[in-house]
Amino acid sequence: MLTLTETASEQIRTITTSSDLPAGGGMRIASDPATNNLTLSLAPTPVVGDEVVDDAGARVFLDQQAAAVLDDKALDATPGTDGQVQFTITEPQR
Repeated sequence: MLTLTETASEQIRTITTSSDLPAGGGMRIASDPATNNLTLSLAPTPVVGDEVVDDAGARVFLDQQAAAVLDDKALDATPGTDGQVQFTITEPQR
C-alpha cells in the first residue's frame, strides 16, 4: 500500500483544509490511459473501487491501476517558495 511521508501528510492536510472540499475529502491519484501517466486532483469523496490511504487525516484516494503501480511506494512532498507543492514518488524508508 502507498505510504505517505510526514511532509506529504502535512501538505495534503493543508491543501484539503484550505480548499472547498467537504470533511473527508482528499487528494485522488488516478491513471490516465490516454497518456499512460498518473493524474493528481482533489476529490470530495473516493470513487467506488478506490483504495483509501488515511494518514492522520491526510486522505489519498487511489484508483485500481494507480494503487497497483504505487503499492510499494511512498508519496513525498516538497513545498515551494511560491506556494506550490511538488509531489514525488519514492521508495519507502525502512
